[in-house]
Amino acid sequence: MNKNFLALGLAAALLAPQVAGAEGFGINEWSAEGVAMGGARMFAEDDAANVAYNPASITKVKGEVMKSSYTYLSPHGNYKLYDGAGKEIEDGKNVVHAGWAVGSYYVRQINDKEWFGIGAFPRFAMVSEFERASKASTNAFFSKLNGVSVTPTYAHKFDKKWSAAVGAEINYVGLELQKNSYHPVAQMNVGATQTEGESYALGWNAAANYAFDDKNEIGVVYRSRITHSLEADFKMYPATGGKITADAYGVVTLPDSWDIGYNHKFDKKTRLELKATRTNWSTYDALNISLSNPSVPGVLPSDVNSAKNWESGWRYAIGLEHNFSDKYAAMAGFAFDESSIPYNGGDFMVPTGLRRTYSIGARYNDKKQTVAVALGWMDVGNLDFAGHATDAYKSAHAYDSFTKIASISYQRKF
Repeated sequence: MNKNFLALGLAAALLAPQVAGAEGFGINEWSAEGVAMGGARMFAEDDAANVAYNPASITKVKGEVMKSSYTYLSPHGNYKLYDGAGKEIEDGKNVVHAGWAVGSYYVRQINDKEWFGIGAFPRFAMVSEFERASKASTNAFFSKLNGVSVTPTYAHKFDKKWSAAVGAEINYVGLELQKNSYHPVAQMNVGATQTEGESYALGWNAAANYAFDDKNEIGVVYRSRITHSLEADFKMYPATGGKITADAYGVVTLPDSWDIGYNHKFDKKTRLELKATRTNWSTYDALNISLSNPSVPGVLPSDVNSAKNWESGWRYAIGLEHNFSDKYAAMAGFAFDESSIPYNGGDFMVPTGLRRTYSIGARYNDKKQTVAVALGWMDVGNLDFAGHATDAYKSAHAYDSFTKIASISYQRKF
């Protein structure tokens, strides 16, 4: 039964579509409890999702535990486009393209000192879509990055104060980009392009916790950067008809990050978590794609390059958890994401500014099962960015953007 439960959970995490839930295309929505506490959930007791939030805290799990989580995210937003003189030439909104962030976790206590855990959850993912007949479509009308990380983890508890963990990360990405090709001289669309590919790559993580006393604890988690060599299929559909195909190749580096957390227990019922995350988004300096072996020689360029030059940034979160009884608990959280996207590096793939996320949740548990639910509202903020030479606009303004979040988790002890 245990193996079947885990297999179903891993399959759900691998097959579900993903959408972005943090600055850039990072994801923090790994469980309903984590959503409810704004992502500040590094020190939870008896929670298998610690595999994702803080591997060193799987030493807080007693026995054998499995968990599945499903988070629904629905992004909404508006934009305005301007010409070189600053005159507005188009206003519109995104096509609502909701998706799911799915997590599955298994933790087993080997003995009083050792634990094993494994999780399948998205660390990086996004989806955005705009009207295909819009001027924004010359930059991007459909962009999707499906991602999932599988993280086998070993944790050791040295004494009452220290615990640590180390794990591998098997990371999968599936990338699809669609846009209209715009001729700036003729000022018209000359066709649509689609780039689609996938890749697997390896990374690693490490974590450590230190408890000052029964009420105060700190922790740190490091996740390595992961470099994908992406082989893809490129297709162009000229406005005059037909199809041109080519082989595409690109390198995408997913950033490394540091999590630093603090946990304070006011009493046996109430605790507060603080968390700061530093993500090195500067690794996303460009999205360059090389084309080769076109089906119609001499028509396509050999390289399609796009500078990004993102900046590294911080995410801050605070979460509160209160147990009304042995069975019922409530949670609340707030998170603030700095924007890492510069004016000359923005686009309609990820048109997001700084973010503020407000969330609440509730949990029920007995000796064998735990069910949690959460609701969140992400105020995405505004973003101004420049157009590229092949875009039908000179600058863009994204505004009034938000994301609705709903999550449910189920955990069972064996």
